[in-house]
Parts: sequence; C-alpha cells; structure tokens
Amino acid sequence: MTPHLPSQPASAHPAGVQLLQGNQACALAAVAAGCRFYAGYPITPSSEIAEWMARELPLVDGVFIQMEDEISSMGAVVGASLGGAKAMTATSGPGFSLKQENLGYASLAEVPCVVVDVMRGGPSTGMPTRPSQADIMQARWGSHGDHPLIVLAPASVREIYEQTVRAFNLSETLRTPVVLVYDEVIGHLRETVHVPASGTLALTPRKWAPAPPAPHLPYASNGDGVPAMARYGDGHRTHTTGLTHSETGFPTQEPQAVARMMARLLGKFDLHR
Repeated sequence: MTPHLPSQPASAHPAGVQLLQGNQACALAAVAAGCRFYAGYPITPSSEIAEWMARELPLVDGVFIQMEDEISSMGAVVGASLGGAKAMTATSGPGFSLKQENLGYASLAEVPCVVVDVMRGGPSTGMPTRPSQADIMQARWGSHGDHPLIVLAPASVREIYEQTVRAFNLSETLRTPVVLVYDEVIGHLRETVHVPASGTLALTPRKWAPAPPAPHLPYASNGDGVPAMARYGDGHRTHTTGLTHSETGFPTQEPQAVARMMARLLGKFDLHR
C-alpha cells in the first residue's frame, strides 16, 4: 500500500509580512516547500532550525527525530527520502564534517534531500557562537570522489526563505542532495520576510515511476538524465547502494556500465541548467 503523502504541502504558520530569525525562516520555508521529515542533532548555531521543525512538523503530519549523532541524522534523512518523504537536516561545521560520507552516498544513490550548514568559526570545535564563511569549499568538495553537488548560499533572511524553497525544488528536479550554507550572523539575524500563503509556492513534485505492471529500471536515464523513483509499497524491486551500479541498481565494475552511470550522473546537471 502506498503511504499517504500530502498532495498540497502547506505550512501551519500564517502568511504575510513577518519578523523572522534566519534559522526560523529556514524551517518555515522547508515545511512550506513540502518537507515532512527532519532528523538532526543539536549544534550551535543551527539549533533553532531543529527547534522550529520540532514545533511545525507535527502540525502538518510530519516527523521530527532528534538522532544520537550527526552521522545517523544524515542516514535517517537518506532513508526517509527513499521512503518517499521530502527530508532535511541541519548542522554546523563539526557536524557537517561527519555528514560527508552519507552525503556522498546520497549523491551516488541519487537521493533528493536538503542539508543546511549554518557556518561558525573553525576548524575543529572552533568558535560555536561566532560567524565564519570558511565551509564554502567543503560544502562543494567535502566528500571524496567525483560527483556533482548543488550549493546555495543565501545572504539575508529573505534569501534564506527563498533559497530553502529553491533547494527542495532543485533536489527533486535533479534527484540530488542540495546543500544550503549561510553564516551565524544571518542565522540569528531578524528581518521582515513575506511568507507566502499556503499553496501559492511553485513546488517541484517528485518524479515517480509508473506503478506495476509497468517495467521499471531504478537508474534508467529516461531522456532527461534523472531516473524516476519507485513509490514505497508499489511493488517495484529497487536496490540502492553506494557502490557503482548499472541501470538495475545492482553493483557493477564493468567499465562501460560505470562510464554510462558517471556520464549520466554528471550530465544531468548540464541538461537542466
């Protein structure tokens, strides 16, 4: 049986011009964009995102989980997205480092999700309550291997709201993780932001595979470079792995199959520019 997912994402927060903190704007925008799953671990200066998601998600039949650490948070987001939910996590520098392995996994397995990094002083534990913009290079190239990744860097509270919605749309369009980075200053800054009315945002739906008996290859190109995802419970057999794989999703090291996979993985970004 296919799980129920709301067809028209909505926020429980009222519309109109509001005075919002940056991290609050991120959380409200995520819910408005259709995010229905959040897993995270408290870390300054991103913790307000988790606090707001814990408050807002239950109001729209969403799920909030405080995980035991940053690694499991990213793993839970990957699993929730594969299960059909729009999913997000948020962190700061030390936690972002711990998320890199699963972020690379999500890139290769083509799992749409959003990761927010509210930057603070570093390296290591650094300065938890001070701003920094030193994670920009890590955001794009933090995980090993050659894989594409989208990084958005808003510069105001208004842009945080807008770019959070854009991050979810891009992740669904390209079936890829999207990283949103901004610093502690705008994370804690308050500005007036126009919050759109429920149902008025232009949102990108997930590309679903036709239900059986229609055939389905989990990683077939389908012309636009972006494979359709099987709905959980529809009956399609889907194998997901962090190993290089063929169109079936099963691991392979056959040179031509790997070359096709990597060409499509990189090429889909050019097709959607």
